[in-house]
Amino acid sequence: MEDCIFCKIVNEEIPSEKIYEDDELIAFKDINPVAPIHILIIPKKHISTLMEMKEEDMHIMENIMQAVQKIAKEQKIDVSGFRLIANCGPDSGQEIMHIHFHLLAGKKMGPKIIF
Repeated sequence: MEDCIFCKIVNEEIPSEKIYEDDELIAFKDINPVAPIHILIIPKKHISTLMEMKEEDMHIMENIMQAVQKIAKEQKIDVSGFRLIANCGPDSGQEIMHIHFHLLAGKKMGPKIIF
């Protein structure tokens, strides 16, 4: 999708501080972090929301979870813990209509989720 900022990051039209990349995913530091560690994990394929995933895309979710584990180990937050958030649609607070997961860590977090 040509106006999608995440697609522009995937296509390297906009720079990002990459943390992880493979054939299907890219992870990079959020430019407006809400935690000391705030990494966005996105599929390279444009899919607007979780509700728009097709059956043939479901393997992407497995790849994302594997990437989360790798990133958590690399960032040394696999033991202390992290929060993983995915918003779906405007009422959830999803601002960029491209599936993405927020991996938050680096401080003790309470039960409230505040963005």
